[in-house]
Amino acid sequence: MTEAVKVLFIRKISDSLREHLIARLSDLPHLNLIFPEEATEERVLEHAPDAHVILGWRPTRELLARAQKLKLFINPGTGVQHLLPLFRELDPARGIVLVNGHGHSYFVAQHAVALLLALMNKIIPHHQKMVAGEWRQWSDALAASTPLRDRQVGLLGYGAINRWVHRFLSGFDVEFHILRRSWKGKPKPEPTPAKTYSPNQLHKFLRVVDTLIVAVPQTEETTGMLGQEELEFLGSEGVLVNVARGAVIDQEALYKALEAKVIAGAAIDVWYEYQPEPDEQGRRYPADYPFHELDNVVLSPHRAGSPFSDLKRWDEIIENLRRFAHGRTDFLNVVDLVRGY
Repeated sequence: MTEAVKVLFIRKISDSLREHLIARLSDLPHLNLIFPEEATEERVLEHAPDAHVILGWRPTRELLARAQKLKLFINPGTGVQHLLPLFRELDPARGIVLVNGHGHSYFVAQHAVALLLALMNKIIPHHQKMVAGEWRQWSDALAASTPLRDRQVGLLGYGAINRWVHRFLSGFDVEFHILRRSWKGKPKPEPTPAKTYSPNQLHKFLRVVDTLIVAVPQTEETTGMLGQEELEFLGSEGVLVNVARGAVIDQEALYKALEAKVIAGAAIDVWYEYQPEPDEQGRRYPADYPFHELDNVVLSPHRAGSPFSDLKRWDEIIENLRRFAHGRTDFLNVVDLVRGY
């Protein structure tokens, strides 16, 4: 593609990122990066009619309607459930491709492993005791670590995040079990051997594993896929880490399973209410149940993707822009609008 390609950013980005993108794409003079000084809806709409590519998080219907030259929309984050209704409404004849970003997968995987280790080594309660000045007043029986050795690790979902988790945990003496949406045409799990499962084998998978890392996208198929029965399969020694979406695990079932010690514990980075109302003391909790009162949880405020300032996380976006500029259509991480991911 030799004609000018216009790429519109609909959210203001940092100066360092702007300079990084310009430098990395400087060998493509026909690629015109448009960074509105004020990323207001009004300013963005002014540029929309000429945009071939739009990059941002929450486009409006009006923006997509005005962008009649649009062929590629890049969502820098992983979750696209908020975009599906908009893009499903678009005329298929326009040929707009939606892609999402997996650039933060390394960080999410790192956070998942950190949550797992904090949970199993009782880091939080020991920290709280030391903050209170209580030096070594807990016996090992009250706050003993749970060894990872010989655990059966289940990776629910095997996209970019859990592939990194697999690599990070491969140094422990554990066995891996992997359930993914489809194995057709997919390479074998790496870096260690693993037993593989399909979605219709979910219960078989859960009966075997005792350490579950949840990293599936939220779709119609995955919403509520883990409920009371599924958590019971995990067992009283079972622990889980959720870095997917809150709705993948039924909220009430998860709380009750933790409260009654149906499972041993959970580390949670994704939630159920992202605009919680403050209580009478001004505290805001992102769930309908008091997970914060439990003693077998590690709580995290949906921050697994940090640090957001890391520039390497934009590599795949740069690659997609390069492919578009060269007239290619084999983009990374194309979203299937039917399946929702």
